[in-house]
Amino acid sequence: MTRLNKQEFQAWAYHDLLTNTTRGVLAEYIVAKALGIGDTKRLEWDKHDLDIDGVGVEVKSAAYVQTWEQTRSSVIEFGIGPAKGWDARTNTYAASAGRSADVYVFCLLEGEDREHIDPLEVAQWKFYVLPTSVLNRKVPTQKRIRLGPLIALGPEQCTYDDLKAAIDAAAAVNRGS
Repeated sequence: MTRLNKQEFQAWAYHDLLTNTTRGVLAEYIVAKALGIGDTKRLEWDKHDLDIDGVGVEVKSAAYVQTWEQTRSSVIEFGIGPAKGWDARTNTYAASAGRSADVYVFCLLEGEDREHIDPLEVAQWKFYVLPTSVLNRKVPTQKRIRLGPLIALGPEQCTYDDLKAAIDAAAAVNRGS
């Protein structure tokens, strides 16, 4: 053999869409598709996950059901910690820790019955969209947030079809702050 098959590799490596890392990348792709930028290639480890018209979008994902055998559903929690973001375009790190995105999109794969969960079915996802300015004002140094406290911050809760409008509205809040 002189060359491996890319599709075979992808099927081998990413067949389980419930694994935390693969589900996270899938959530980024779902948001990118909703924004109409699904053909833009993903930049691994960039300072935020997506960029649309100069608006940085950070995508976080969680699910009640995991790949491994569970005795109970997972507690929903998202990482929101400030970090020294790396800019892939300039190959530089930020001088200080902060949240480099303008908008956060928290993606929750709903459902607790493993047999009926399909991460590719966008109707099974719920999205919570929040301007980063709200996180910076209300929880400036917090590293993780559970679903209840997140909802208490007042994010726009939406479905896939309303995601672009919610992100645009959150970006407008940040521009006004």
